[in-house]
Parts: sequence; C-alpha cells; structure tokens
Amino acid sequence: MLAAMEVQEVVARAAGENFPVGSILFPRALRPHVRALYCYARLVDELGDAHEGDRLDALDELEVQVGLTFDGEPSWPVLRNVQPTVREFDLPREPFLRLIEANRIDQHVAEYETWGDLKHYCVHSADPCGRLVLGVLRRLDDAELVAASDSVCTGLQLVNFLQDVPRDLELGRIYLPAEDRRRFGVSALDRPSDELRALLRFEADRAATLLRAGDLLRARIGGRLGRAVGLFARGGLAALEALESAGWDVFTQRPKPSRARLAREAALVLVR
Repeated sequence: MLAAMEVQEVVARAAGENFPVGSILFPRALRPHVRALYCYARLVDELGDAHEGDRLDALDELEVQVGLTFDGEPSWPVLRNVQPTVREFDLPREPFLRLIEANRIDQHVAEYETWGDLKHYCVHSADPCGRLVLGVLRRLDDAELVAASDSVCTGLQLVNFLQDVPRDLELGRIYLPAEDRRRFGVSALDRPSDELRALLRFEADRAATLLRAGDLLRARIGGRLGRAVGLFARGGLAALEALESAGWDVFTQRPKPSRARLAREAALVLVR
C-alpha cells in the first residue's frame, strides 16, 4: 500500500525536485534530519494526490501514525524514520498535522475565491515545512524568523502553483484565485492566452515579494547555514525567471531552472 511506502520509494518519487540541492548544503549532521522531514511531507502529498484508495481514510491513518510518532512507536517506515528527529529537536506536533489538513482540504476544495483564501491554504500546505526546518535549527522561538520562513514557504508554494497549472487542472484543482482570474479576464486555464500570461505575471510578482523574506532569513541565521536556508528562496526566484524566459508558457513543458543553474546557486553559497 502507498501508506506503507519505504523511505527510499518516497525519495525516488521526488528525485526530480529541487529540494535535495538545498539540503546537501546543510551541515552534515543535520542533513538526515532535514531529509527525514522532507520525506514525511512528500508522503502526505502522495496520500492526498495519488493514493488509489480512500484518501481521507489514508490521511486519517497517517494522523494516527503521527500520534504514535510523538507518544509511542509508529509502524509506517517514513514515520519511524522521522521519529528520531522529532525527539532530538523536540519538534511540535502542529506542523505535521497541518500538512495532513492541507491534503484533506484538497479532497473537497477545488478552487479559491481570494488571495486571502489561498494564503490560508498555504498556512497548512507550505508554511509547516519551513517551521520544521527552523525547529531543526532550534530557532522556532524567534517570531521574526518564523514570519520570514512563512513568507518564503508561501512564495515557493505559489511558484509551484504557477508552474503546475495544467497538472492541477488534471487533479480537478485551481490554485489561481477566482478574483484574480476575473480581474485579468481569464476564462480558460487549459490553453495559452494573453490574459493568462498577464495573470501569471501578476501572481509571479506576488511570489517574488514573498520570497524576498529569504534575505532576512539569510542575514539573521548568518554564515553558511543562513546562506543554505536562503538558497530555497533563491531557487524560487530562479524558477520565476524560468517562467518569464518561457514567455509564461506552462503548457509546452513545466518551466523550471536548470540543474546547472541550481548548481551555480549552490556553488555561490559554498564560496561566500
């Protein structure tokens, strides 16, 4: 069953994503913990997006496993893998549960009326990931860092929404606010149009503003670790540049920065 996927399977399903590029820049001792958290987040998304059985039941089962991770012994491999991280860093339970709730929302909410509505969804779907990383850095008690992390994570989520318009449509979901679609006169999301390109450009500007909070994270955390955390925001900005370079065409292929571009960003972190 998908619910019992091995850790290696989750990693394999995410092999094409950009996260591993950033994670290798963390201190060696922290990398297994960051990757364990990432595997958990990926598992939640797999249950919400790809599980062939009852997804709500699967998410309920996962919530039970999260409870056992904090108060007992989970049986699912990904949860057993993340339990040492939870214990070593005394991580809070709420971010784990918020990720589950985001995928529950996906089962019954197909689109969002306003940016405020979509941002509330991102509070559950994206912001918990950054908070868990801050927990591994033992910085969750810093409200300014938490706020900056939330902004970056919401910005990264918005970038993904822009890249994945066709994929999300196939899943029966629209993550571009209805009020914005009306503002730009977008009547269809399944084909290119000048109106859609204008909307994507508008949402990209919003994402870029959110991602600039990465500068505060980099400066406040400091050193190579601060630069490594800041790389996630840099990756989001690079993805926006790829979207612009593609003329906001999200149908021919999924616009994203090349691996070479991401490697150059990572190299800058190492030499500064």
